[in-house]
Amino acid sequence: MAGHTIPAAAVTLLTAAVGVAEDLEIGSIAILMVAVFSGQLVVGWTNDLIDRERDRQVGRTDKPLASGDLSPTTAVVAVGVAGVVCVVASLACGLAAAAVHLVLGIGSALAYNAGLKSTYLSWLPYFVAFGSLPVVVTLTADPTYLPPVWMIAVSGLLGVGAHLLNVMPDLDDDAATGITGLPHRLGARRIPGVAAGLLIGATAIAVVANSQVMWLWIGLGVVVVIALTTMRRSGRAPFYGAIAIAGVDVTMLLLT
Repeated sequence: MAGHTIPAAAVTLLTAAVGVAEDLEIGSIAILMVAVFSGQLVVGWTNDLIDRERDRQVGRTDKPLASGDLSPTTAVVAVGVAGVVCVVASLACGLAAAAVHLVLGIGSALAYNAGLKSTYLSWLPYFVAFGSLPVVVTLTADPTYLPPVWMIAVSGLLGVGAHLLNVMPDLDDDAATGITGLPHRLGARRIPGVAAGLLIGATAIAVVANSQVMWLWIGLGVVVVIALTTMRRSGRAPFYGAIAIAGVDVTMLLLT
């Protein structure tokens, strides 16, 4: 629970799917998955370690560090172990891929945890971290090969949309403890529309960039339906809708 396992697993599986689309060998995909998943755990655990006092103030029973079900010492040790695994696995993907993953991916996420979450730039680490994932994949395949700009933009915009929707259920708790990132400045009324625009816009970029594949417009229609049916639901449903949209986008990439 403290590791934010569902989002971590989703990011890992989506990255692996991009690896399949880029014709990575099975062994390389497996190492890449270890690097990404361990990195995501580091990000999740450090987030809950930093926020444990704030989470305790607002009675977050879903946060083991705040409720006392998980000791900070155990979490710190877990961060250390996962951090070593992440560095080793990233280096196994190649120096270029490791540099991008560790600096742009994990580094920007840790910057969010450390303080950017409380600023209007809270979206930036998500754009950088998610936008860097296809770069990590292609550099793993070939250290001289970068993905097309449209793929980076799509991934980054999906990350920002997911950020807005992930924070939305916690707006009141965050406000009570002084967190005022971009989602808090937008407010619960505007977040669904902005997030839907980002997610649909990201998919539209992918479709236009591959406009010779006509059936991709069907995928865009599916994304619009998912956005319209999930963005204004309560709880975590909009965030899971964002994950589903990312899944549709990666599936389209796999099939083109």
